Amino acid sequence: MSKRQPRSASQRQLRVAEEIRHALAVILERDELRDPGLSGAPVTVTEVRVSADLRHATAFVMPLGGDDVEAVVAALGRARPYLRRRVAGAVQLKYVPEIRFIADESFDTAGHLEALLDDPRVARDLDSAIDDGENGHGP
Repeated sequence: MSKRQPRSASQRQLRVAEEIRHALAVILERDELRDPGLSGAPVTVTEVRVSADLRHATAFVMPLGGDDVEAVVAALGRARPYLRRRVAGAVQLKYVPEIRFIADESFDTAGHLEALLDDPRVARDLDSAIDDGENGHGP
C-alpha cells in the first residue's frame, strides 16, 4: 500500500490564493465588519491556501498584537457569507471558494524556535559545530 505524497500547489492555485488574500486584506483594512469580536482589532491575513479544485480556501489570520485570537476567528466565521460576497466582487473567478478562517500559528512556532536558538546550550552547540566545520573536522 503506497502513501500519496501531498502535491505542491499549482501556479493557478497560488495566483488565486494570493488574489483572495489581497481582497480579504483590503476588506478587513477598511474595517467594514460590524462584529463585536473584531472591534478595534486590526487583522492580518498571512496566507490563503486554495484546494486543487478551487472550491475551498483556508485563510490564515492573526490579529495584530495576537490578542483574543479565538474571538477574531469566530467573528470572521460569522462574517463568512459577507466576506465571500465581497471577495466575489473583487476577484474575477467562475466560482468563488468557500472560505474558512484559521488562526495562524506560525508566529508561535517562530517564537518558540527563536527561544530555542537563544538558549545558551543550543548556542554553544551551534558555535562548536561552526568551529568544527571551519577547522575541516567532520562529524
